[in-house]
Amino acid sequence: MMSLGEKRSDISDSENKLVLVVRNDLKMGKGKVAAQCSHAAVMAYESSREKAPKIFNNWRNSGQPKIVVKIESEKEMMDLAETARDNRLIVSVVRDAGRTQVASGTRTVLAVGPGPVRTIDSVTGHLKLY
Repeated sequence: MMSLGEKRSDISDSENKLVLVVRNDLKMGKGKVAAQCSHAAVMAYESSREKAPKIFNNWRNSGQPKIVVKIESEKEMMDLAETARDNRLIVSVVRDAGRTQVASGTRTVLAVGPGPVRTIDSVTGHLKLY
């Protein structure tokens, strides 16, 4: 969240990153995880370009930093999505088509951001790297 006296422009000029949160309980194969993370990254890219163009441009021009972490359940993932939204972060949730390893409509990956590093860390910093 923005601190007192901090302007929206200060936030958009700070360091930004994208965090991809993978459901570890689904036991997806490496290729499946890579594909689902790719879907999430594209969704986050498109959403941020539309909803937060200054943050998007800053993130894009700084190499689009991305971190992949894991979470243990759909409930934890959706609770995290709600916390991210409460912190005014962009949230994208991938639902699988169900053609290979998981059932149709299964939520597989949550993208948080791109957004300010310190805000994203306050939401996702407790999660372990994937």
